[in-house]
Amino acid sequence: MSNTIQPRAGDMQQPGAGQRMPSPYSNGANSPTDLFAKLLAAQIQNQNPLEPMDASQFVTQIMMGQQTEALGVVANLTQNSAALMESMLVVSLGSQVGTQVMVRTDSLDLKDDTRNARIVLDNAESDVTVVLTDSAGNSHRIALGAQAKGDVNFTIDPEGLGLPAGQYKIRVETASGAKAGVEVEGTLENVRLAADGKVILHVAGVGDVETSSISSFLGRRPANETRKETV
Repeated sequence: MSNTIQPRAGDMQQPGAGQRMPSPYSNGANSPTDLFAKLLAAQIQNQNPLEPMDASQFVTQIMMGQQTEALGVVANLTQNSAALMESMLVVSLGSQVGTQVMVRTDSLDLKDDTRNARIVLDNAESDVTVVLTDSAGNSHRIALGAQAKGDVNFTIDPEGLGLPAGQYKIRVETASGAKAGVEVEGTLENVRLAADGKVILHVAGVGDVETSSISSFLGRRPANETRKETV
């Protein structure tokens, strides 16, 4: 198991005390103020001397230029803050590497170990079935029977169900036809920032997921403990 935090290349460095945030126009591009000043100078040079522009119009244009630059600075600060938040989230989640989590998923990789899972029902159901479909399209059903509204815990025992190791799709069938998502327990193995800035978590037996797919953190489990939940 790889307990690593993988930061994104070129992560932002925060300015120290007394340092200023970098300007959004420090790459050599003209700032809106410079652009407005050039346009204003061109207007003055090319205006009709018989019908000169009103002074209030000059003031208005200057104010517009300053407001535009201010908005650009705010946008840059917001972007920097978002990048900092993402980095802090990676560090925070990195402390959870090695713990058990519940993940919302529609697929999982089964081996020979028993997997804890659960579904959440919005209403009571007279019949609930979990369907596992292998890569060949063969379906394997786990009958849970009648269930009350709320969490329904169950286990996936590959050996007991005669399921060979491999990748499976997982879904829920209910008597009413209502949809229900599946959450599977797995070990959080690493946390990283993707190229698009999203925080990605790798969960054993599930794969890469986004933070929104994690429904709960269950803490660390002793290596010699095997928990088996029943309905």
